[in-house]
Amino acid sequence: MSPVLAGALQLLALMAALALVYRPLGDYMARVYSSDKHLRVEKWIYKAVGANPNTQMRWPAYLRGVLAFSAVGVLFLYLLQRVQGSLPGSLGFQSIDPDQAFNTAASFVANTNWQSYYGEQAMGHVVQTGGLAVQNFVSAAVGIAVAVALVRGFARSRTGELGNFWSDLVRGVVRILLPISLVAAVLLVACGAIQNFAGIHEVGQFTGGVQEWNGGAVASQEAIKELGTNGGGYFNANSAHPFENPNPLSNLLEIFLILVIPFALTRTFGRMVGSVKQGYAILGTMVFIWVGFTALMMWTEFAHSGPAFDIAGGAMEGKETRFGIGGSSLFAVATTLTSTGAVNSFHSSYTGFGGGITMLGMQLGEIAPGGVGSGLYGMLIMAIIAVFIAGLMVGRTPEYLGKKIGTREIKLAACYILITPTLVLSFTGLALALSTPPDSITNTAANAVGGSGAHGFSEILYAYTSGANNNGSAFAGLNADTQWFNTTIGLAMLLGRFLPMVFVLALAGSLAEQKPIPATSGTLRTEKPLFTGLLVGTILIITGLTYFPALALGPLAEGLAS
Repeated sequence: MSPVLAGALQLLALMAALALVYRPLGDYMARVYSSDKHLRVEKWIYKAVGANPNTQMRWPAYLRGVLAFSAVGVLFLYLLQRVQGSLPGSLGFQSIDPDQAFNTAASFVANTNWQSYYGEQAMGHVVQTGGLAVQNFVSAAVGIAVAVALVRGFARSRTGELGNFWSDLVRGVVRILLPISLVAAVLLVACGAIQNFAGIHEVGQFTGGVQEWNGGAVASQEAIKELGTNGGGYFNANSAHPFENPNPLSNLLEIFLILVIPFALTRTFGRMVGSVKQGYAILGTMVFIWVGFTALMMWTEFAHSGPAFDIAGGAMEGKETRFGIGGSSLFAVATTLTSTGAVNSFHSSYTGFGGGITMLGMQLGEIAPGGVGSGLYGMLIMAIIAVFIAGLMVGRTPEYLGKKIGTREIKLAACYILITPTLVLSFTGLALALSTPPDSITNTAANAVGGSGAHGFSEILYAYTSGANNNGSAFAGLNADTQWFNTTIGLAMLLGRFLPMVFVLALAGSLAEQKPIPATSGTLRTEKPLFTGLLVGTILIITGLTYFPALALGPLAEGLAS
């Protein structure tokens, strides 16, 4: 079988699996967030934290819950790393330095999982399981909760109440993330991923000598890192490591986990607003972009010239032979079009255009299908922008799902789409500006990049794109373990995660207060393919106008030169 055909068959199998679970999972999540009943274990949790799950919150209260919970998470994870050397199960590893501990705490709480450390050489069992894995669950649940609050803003009227943050958070973990990740962990173990609490042991090498390896609760963390679109790997090689991702079957399973909740949430959205067709329109937009990016990635990586490329069947540098170009391309697009950031290959080793595709996927806002929760609310913000543009074309006040998009709503949506580009481009420019002279005490880009010219620029641009968009993947050549990058990328991750949530929840509150507007003959039909096309065009044009100059200096220049 040719590598191209194998890649196409993997894509078709993945689409079939996602289509099979789309309806039941989406409907189930709609019931979870619409039910008035609480499970017994949930009541215990509410009692332990002192929360009343039946209290309805307006958007300021909901936001305070999000920020307070996340702030406690950052502080707890930071302190856990700082005292690691005194904890049992530390495997002899020392406590984490302050700047790296801040970066890691910000990363996992912000659902980014950017890692400036070697997991198997830095983090003991307690930090991995009691700190990082826990945040993989709760940070993902926070994202879903904010998305559900925005959906309620569309579904409700004449009230500013968006639900209860604590109830949404607990239900997301207990009823959705935990059950699915448990099944996924068992399947990963069956595929060959490890799951233990073994210490460090020595393994002989074929070339002589020994290498030290440690075990860990890898399969369980691998399951939630993909399912929650988190992405942090137990080992430095991430999902390219055979202990995390042993074979092509586990590779497809992990890609499935990355995509399943973000896609299914469009069904949840349709159910909760009372029109599944509206959910299909959002789904169609996501699928069109995802399939298009996957096809482009496979084309640029399979396209080759010269004897070495002919023998390998394409650009195999930085890719595992057990996955090949097809499995690597599928994973790379899935992980960068969502906020996952897990990798089964080194994106820095992709062709110039291939690296640009991964970067552009993040710069879209990771909305096709995006992270758990964040992908849906990001796409809904883009839908609001699209109906506003359509309204300008025909001279009519824009409406979406029976709600007027007035001055307040469009200002909030505009602020949302401006945050991450501002963070990405500002931090990238600042890092480059402070890189002269090379021995600068700031220890910024001049001392950290592994490449030169366009590729070196791409490494820095990719890092801040990944951080601000809460992705977490990296171009492998960048040494990000410096005070400068640990601090600035940490700030980019926190600001890129929580500032958009402020505008999302404020928008949800504004929409929930409105009186529904009946549809008329002049109302834009947002459930039709025409709107899907308008939405795709809006996304690509906004992203292109924002990032094209920077992309032209990095991956485009590198691709054209090769």
